[in-house]
Amino acid sequence: MKVNTKNYGGQTFRKTAQVVTNDPDKPVLSLAISGPAEKFALIKPAIVSLRGYTGSAIKRTVAIRPLPKYPFRIVDIEARDGKFIEFDLADDTTPGKKGYLLTVFNTRSDRGSYRDTIILKTDSKLKPELSLPVYGFVRNRPAAPQKSHQK
Repeated sequence: MKVNTKNYGGQTFRKTAQVVTNDPDKPVLSLAISGPAEKFALIKPAIVSLRGYTGSAIKRTVAIRPLPKYPFRIVDIEARDGKFIEFDLADDTTPGKKGYLLTVFNTRSDRGSYRDTIILKTDSKLKPELSLPVYGFVRNRPAAPQKSHQK
């Protein structure tokens, strides 16, 4: 049995499975498995939220830091859909911070919401891809309050 521990990094996971047996007294058993799931990288924020008004620049920067136990390089990047986002990946030049800075830009000009996923391809055999969910919400700018002109 393969256990998916995605999104459990740094936490303890618990999964259950039903096992079918040929024992007439116990035809189905419940099997539980739990344990710690190690983090592969520090990604902050883990979800990109692009919220703002039409006509405004909406962007978010994500810090991606490989953990010393699991070093990797990002070798390619793509969006699953890419209709409303663009991105730029740069090395993080902050002293003592090895990793990357990913800036995600909203390109939607009209109001509406969307979701996408950025796929970061790595040179790691352990984790060749990291996925980063992106949620966008663009709304119309509120109208400026009208000044009343009373005489």
